[in-house]
Amino acid sequence: MTALLCADVGSTYTKVAAIGPDGTLLAAASHHTTADTDVLDGLSAACDAATAQLPADVEVGELRVCSSAGGGLRLAVIGNEPLVTATAAHRAGLSAGARVVHIAAGVIGTAELSDLARSRPDVILLAGGTDGGDETVVRDHATVLARGFAEDPRLRVPVVVAANNAAAGDIVTQLTAAGGVAQQVDNVLPIIGTLQPGPARTALREVFLRHVIAGKRLSSSSRFETMVRAATPDAVLAGVELLADGSGGADAVADLVVVDVGGATTDVYSVLTPDAELTGPRREVAGTAWRSRTVEGDLGLRHTAAGILAAAVDEQLITREFEAELAPAVAWRTGRPDWLPDSPQETAIDLRLTELAIMIALRRHARGERLGGPQSPLRGGKDLRAVRLIVGSGGVLRNHPEAVSVLRSATAADTAGGYPLPEDPTAVIDVSYVLAAAGLLADEHPRIALDLLKRNLTSHS
Repeated sequence: MTALLCADVGSTYTKVAAIGPDGTLLAAASHHTTADTDVLDGLSAACDAATAQLPADVEVGELRVCSSAGGGLRLAVIGNEPLVTATAAHRAGLSAGARVVHIAAGVIGTAELSDLARSRPDVILLAGGTDGGDETVVRDHATVLARGFAEDPRLRVPVVVAANNAAAGDIVTQLTAAGGVAQQVDNVLPIIGTLQPGPARTALREVFLRHVIAGKRLSSSSRFETMVRAATPDAVLAGVELLADGSGGADAVADLVVVDVGGATTDVYSVLTPDAELTGPRREVAGTAWRSRTVEGDLGLRHTAAGILAAAVDEQLITREFEAELAPAVAWRTGRPDWLPDSPQETAIDLRLTELAIMIALRRHARGERLGGPQSPLRGGKDLRAVRLIVGSGGVLRNHPEAVSVLRSATAADTAGGYPLPEDPTAVIDVSYVLAAAGLLADEHPRIALDLLKRNLTSHS
């Protein structure tokens, strides 16, 4: 028997899983990510610890790796206007597992170009105009970028052009002539109301593998670059999609949501059945992402724990008095990503913060975002009422016996927000951290990946 090895090189921990041909999780191990020296050191240690658990007659196959070390894929988005093409490009970027660090739209002058450079993107996604529509704005943006290549080295990053097909080819030529690296893909918004994120997602994945992993200098060896197949959020979304679709038969879950509560962010992934009404005349101009991810950068249990309390007050989930009461505990957690609770009281605080992060992240995912500023309308909201399965992930949920209860109370019990949240979902926990591993296996070994998920997502509390 041959075991398949899958690894996630995260910002704090490197996790390795050994998986059998029937989807059995044969072994698992983790090690601190050694980004300050060489990530291969921590990866090798985690692999050794996992393979040491295997029986002598089990061979070890090829290693598949995803990574979010070094900040993952930092993406800047440029579009014609914030409510249409910039919104569409933003959604496409999130679906590729990117961390969107800057959004620009409209007129881009010297100040706006400086803001873009300060965000230090790894890649720029340039969108604008429907196919056959306006070309002027996206061409102007390309001219500004070409000038930026010469003026600021922070802007000399790969550009994926997913714009009006009448202008995209010329733009790639212009940016390449200015010394940049650019490639054309199909428009993310070919017609009003039709979001097409797939080609941009594929291109961003390729840019991440070819340019970003090498550019972050996480390892002195080129071996790490050849091992990595995806950004971690991209691998997780692939696992989520596989779980939703199944093998095309009765094992499909259909509508589902995954909430991953981490130390710095809370990510929500959803796969929903398209609503006929929202794909017809009532559709959003920027299109609806039926397979999507949102990232809440202020809802982490360690680095951004104070953001959870501030957001909970805004959502009227807690009082300011309760915020003040928890402030010392939250201050202790901030900046200590490795710290673990050492008493029942501290564990209870972590669970309460987790519950609040889930509630707030789901509300935001359901109601959408204001990408054009605080006065802009909400866009991209999701009706989650028909969700049949909600999966919880993250260290606190994976390691606490009351995790399922916390997940349930944070979803079906939240009725005060008035948002279309799951009404009666089955709640399970990714106790063995298999979603990323399943995503890494999904293309070549979908049956193994699906069996891995079904064996390891547990509802036991």
